[in-house]
Amino acid sequence: MGQFVFKLPDVGEGTAEAEIVAWHVRVGDMVAEDAPLVDVMTDKATVEMTAPVSGRIVSIQGEPGDMAAVGSAIAVFETEAEAAADRASPDAQADLKVRAPNGAPSEPKPRIKVPAGAMAPGTAPAPKPPAPAPSQAVARPSAREPAVRETALREMGPSQAPPAVRARAQKLGVDLAQLRGTGPEGRITHEDLDRVLVPMAGVRSGAGALAQKNGIEPVKVIGLRRKIAEKMQDAKRRIPHFAYVEECDLTELEDLRAHLNATKRNEQPKLTLLPFLMRALVLSLPDFPQINARFDDEQGVVYRHEAVDIGIATQTDGGLIVPVVRHAEARDVWNCATEVSRLAAAVRANNAGKDELSGSTITITSLGALGGIVTTPVINHPEVAIIGVNKLVERPMVKNGQIVVRKMMNLSSSFDHRVVDGYDAAAFIQRVKGMLEHPAALFIER
Repeated sequence: MGQFVFKLPDVGEGTAEAEIVAWHVRVGDMVAEDAPLVDVMTDKATVEMTAPVSGRIVSIQGEPGDMAAVGSAIAVFETEAEAAADRASPDAQADLKVRAPNGAPSEPKPRIKVPAGAMAPGTAPAPKPPAPAPSQAVARPSAREPAVRETALREMGPSQAPPAVRARAQKLGVDLAQLRGTGPEGRITHEDLDRVLVPMAGVRSGAGALAQKNGIEPVKVIGLRRKIAEKMQDAKRRIPHFAYVEECDLTELEDLRAHLNATKRNEQPKLTLLPFLMRALVLSLPDFPQINARFDDEQGVVYRHEAVDIGIATQTDGGLIVPVVRHAEARDVWNCATEVSRLAAAVRANNAGKDELSGSTITITSLGALGGIVTTPVINHPEVAIIGVNKLVERPMVKNGQIVVRKMMNLSSSFDHRVVDGYDAAAFIQRVKGMLEHPAALFIER
């Protein structure tokens, strides 16, 4: 037997380090070559690394949330001597590849990991190794037997648990070494975790349901959540925001939207307010080129774009992600709706590529029915403007001297005051408002 040191390879992002997001193995596990090893994140994309050799994990370096330098050792394998000798040379590390979830070699393509276990399009899950016979459950594989991953059935001990239980325990901050499992072979189950986290049924304090609670749950800010936090902090530190809020009467637009949805073809998507707002931005921005821009404040250069690439802030299980609708100026409302739906599904299913998650020139953010009355959205740096959609409500309004019920909605927008003057921001939003309130203007080319 020999040892093989796995060093963090260059994942093709041009960065010198990556954040460790999650380990798929623990010390003592037997893993097969190409089995999932560790997830690392660079620039808001998570990449799954696979095991370069078969063997037993001797040690791992770094906890979730720690940064690891490219080329640094992050795992040590105990493997067959010949295999270790063959791969121990410096050139061997150059052959390591980032592998797709199905274990096949591929070019490094970062993936946003939103729901756990999501697969890229066209790939199939890796086949699971057959479960060992009961008599072999705790036996170590011999040198002649194929090396398989033994994360669920390890040597007997109080901390053994299936991968799903380990992942949950790690997220909750529970030390499995302190628990004794009640499952088969002494394995720790989800029920064992529940007994630690939730009082057992029928157990109540003397004060009943009004008992004091003193629990504190530490939640480490790592992975996508940390990237979001860093980006928001950087945007607020670097950009002098100013907000502008205006109400819009969308009664006529809502009537038009309902009519179009009632008469659409089966293959056409259902229209929300978003495609109409995108169309209003496209028609308004040519007269306000300083708003459809990206500001390189380190170089002191504002890049004004002809193309309108609209970022759509999208909530996922992992946090807020902003996919980009490219060339919105060349799309009608139906095409905008189709692309928004496709991108939202991609980021929520872990299939969005890096080119779909960067390069926007202006962003729209909306909380839908939770949109409230006013928001102060944070600009998506290095852009210079973000348009916030608030809740649509019916309100009494005075129109032509009469009190009437109208469908009203506020637009809450933020601008970079280094690049956009207050007058220009107000004039721009008034132009957008006029188009939304007279929706026929959205279909007239200027």
